[in-house]
Amino acid sequence: MSTRYVALLRGINVGKARQVGMPRLTEVLTARGHGNVRTHLRSGNVVLDSPLGEAELAADLETAIEQEFGFAVPVVVRTGVEVAAVIAGDPFATVATDPARYLVTFLPEPPAPDKVDALPPVEGGGDYLVRGRELYLWLPDGIANTPLAAWQWDRLLGVAGTGRNWNTVSKLGELTAGVPPHG
Repeated sequence: MSTRYVALLRGINVGKARQVGMPRLTEVLTARGHGNVRTHLRSGNVVLDSPLGEAELAADLETAIEQEFGFAVPVVVRTGVEVAAVIAGDPFATVATDPARYLVTFLPEPPAPDKVDALPPVEGGGDYLVRGRELYLWLPDGIANTPLAAWQWDRLLGVAGTGRNWNTVSKLGELTAGVPPHG
């Protein structure tokens, strides 16, 4: 039985370093036995079917990328059902008026509760919420102009994730819902 997943690659195709071609990535992952492999944008969004569990899938994708492209890339995985729950449970639905300025950072594991409790209050606009393995960031003045965007979230939370804007999250939700898994 296969599960429909979203795999989010962290820190690729930014500048000239760490380039991962999406057509080649699709070929590599298909050759490794993953089904219905699709990519979205060049920022490392992959939708696929796999019989592997989440941890095994993340490890398999990290190994495949390092073997094919020559550098390590952290991969965060969510099931299609989990992505749908992120969208359905949108905590800023009533305030986030621009999906390009609304980010979700997907974390490989939930941050420790004491780390979340120690987060400072928001100053200078915007808002955030940590819920489970997601960090929601509403940046009304944009990434460059909302102070909240400059916080060192990896250090503050003790876990490094990878962010996507709400447009991308919504599209990934559509892509996971659009192809039925097969087993």
